Order: sequence, then C-alpha cells, then structure tokens
Amino acid sequence: MTDPPRYVVPSATDATTVLRRLARDGWSTREGFAVAEPGWDLAAARLVLFGRVPDADTVRLAVLAAARGAGVVAIVDPAGEVGRALVDDLSRLGPVHRDPDEVPESETESVVSRLIPEQRALLERLADGETIAAAAAAEFLSLRTANRRIAQAREALGVRTTREAVLAYLRQRRSG
Repeated sequence: MTDPPRYVVPSATDATTVLRRLARDGWSTREGFAVAEPGWDLAAARLVLFGRVPDADTVRLAVLAAARGAGVVAIVDPAGEVGRALVDDLSRLGPVHRDPDEVPESETESVVSRLIPEQRALLERLADGETIAAAAAAEFLSLRTANRRIAQAREALGVRTTREAVLAYLRQRRSG
C-alpha cells in the first residue's frame, strides 16, 4: 500500500483544501488525533485524522496515529517550535507535505498503470472468479510464469496475498 498522506499546513483553509481532495480519493476524515480503534494497523481503514496541533501532547497523538497508518492533516505553523517538532517526527515515518495544493506522486500515479499487461490481465481474470491455473491457460502462460507475474503484482501493489492484490487492483482501477 502507498504511504498515508501527511500534511502540516498553517491554516484551516489549507486543511480544508487537502481534506476535500482526500475525501474525493476515498479517504474518510475525522477530526482529532486520538485513536480509539482496537487494531494497531489503520492503513486499510484509509482514515485521515485532522485538527489543530497546539502543543507537544497533540504532536505525540498525531505522530502515533500516523505510525499506526492513519493519514494526518495537522494545522500548525510549520516554522514554529511545535510545527517543527511535528514535521521532524512525521518525517521519520515518510514524506510530509506542507503545500495544500501538492498532490503526492503516490496519489497521482496509479500503481495499476505500472503493472505489465500480463499482470493486469491475470488480475482481471482472478477478479472475475477464475483460478490462477485457468487464468494462466487463458493468457497462454505457464502456471509458474502466472504465479511469478502475480507475485510481482503483489509486490508492486504493496500487498501480501493474491486476494489483497485483486482487491487493490479493482479499487485502483475503479478510482483511476
């Protein structure tokens, strides 16, 4: 999966710009950085937490949420002491964006577009309910080559199982 979005912006207007775009892209948004969800990994939930970050305690909550896989849109002066601390801590997890109009590469370039045609064809057939063996035969590939192509697609899509690869493929194809 791609990195969840991490933005540190100076105003609520900037945050609204980012949040609207993320909501259009399928992210659910929630105000506040405290996370009550029982599972540790929030990446699959496509959740973005947002709000003002006035102090070090809120910095800790925002960074913990980001470490658990949630997206973060923090409203704080990035040049101030609290803002610098937040940017430094979030940067340890991945890229942090400060421009509300900046669309990270991971959001603009679909991973599906980087899959080779054989991988897309196999995933399409698997999505239609075919077995790997049937999909391989229909695409005139050996079973071994088909399994290798699907493994490469799983890696490209950032998932562990073939089922997750098919679901990620369908989700990205639909949004692309």
